[in-house]
Amino acid sequence: MENTTQCAIIGSGPAGYTAAIYASRAALSPVLFTGVQVGGQLMQTTEVDNFPGYPTGVLGPQLMEDLRQQALRFDTEIIQDDIVEIDFSDRPFRLIRHSGEITWADSIIIATGA
Repeated sequence: MENTTQCAIIGSGPAGYTAAIYASRAALSPVLFTGVQVGGQLMQTTEVDNFPGYPTGVLGPQLMEDLRQQALRFDTEIIQDDIVEIDFSDRPFRLIRHSGEITWADSIIIATGA
């Protein structure tokens, strides 16, 4: 199966979800690929005291769920799959997923964090 999107985002940590929120608000209909560790390293973190908007801190998993819900609110498509290969040699770019499916994207944001 092949899909197309204006904006593909690789990574489901804070940077990936933030990119998805901004891309969605810009009407780019983003597709976010979570990879194997959905929510990134913050899913293993207890208190997060340095993220804006949480003056008393927040647990890592709660922060990631809040970001996920906000991205979904603006119609981000979230796909739980790894991207195993990207062909940047021509536009649109071709992303090959672990499942074997192909996604074509006009732009790609790589937000894989640590």
